[in-house]
Amino acid sequence: MLYERKTAWGFLFRLYHWSFALSILALAVTGFYIHDPWISTANEGSGSFPMADWRYCHFIAGYVFTAAVLVRLYLLVFGNREESFLGFAPVTGRNIKNVFTTLAYYLYLTDRGGHRLGHNALAGTFYLFTLLFAVLQMISGFSLLYPESGFWQTVAGKIFGVQQEIRFYHFVFMWYFMIFALVHVYIVVWNDVWSPEGLISSIFTGDKFLPKGQEGAGKRA
Repeated sequence: MLYERKTAWGFLFRLYHWSFALSILALAVTGFYIHDPWISTANEGSGSFPMADWRYCHFIAGYVFTAAVLVRLYLLVFGNREESFLGFAPVTGRNIKNVFTTLAYYLYLTDRGGHRLGHNALAGTFYLFTLLFAVLQMISGFSLLYPESGFWQTVAGKIFGVQQEIRFYHFVFMWYFMIFALVHVYIVVWNDVWSPEGLISSIFTGDKFLPKGQEGAGKRA
């Protein structure tokens, strides 16, 4: 079977992906320290203040996370066909069918998956939920960072409740992103093993490989 190379992801999408991934890693590590510090110092605060340093790194990573989420929201509307909302969201008959086709492929019920140049609709559904949780994480994070801000306190208060509840949900969302990252890595490695589309390399180069003249006809070897 002949395969052809096609561009799936633009530079801005790839920049979003790695900014999002690395910021989650940094936020998780620094967030765990803020929650339960595992190092401390007996020195006077003006000379050594590790909690302030870790919080500063957490805030910087939070701004990177926010920028990445805003870029992804932009691409949902203005990205290419593979990056935009209608390209993968289960809101069309084609995409709804693709959800079940892909699920059957993952469950080894068929040897033909719902692969396509962009996201399959099953993955796209989870990405939309992840983006929603990312927005909620941003709101909870900024309300904790700026307790004096009437805007952030009002918005977060209407969604989550009082400050302690906001902190709790912020912590719970962190666990979602950590679990999502582990499952995501497993799935993309699984796909790279079973399908010749080059899923992992595509997030570096932007290009994927599909059967010539077909979109989404990937077959397990």
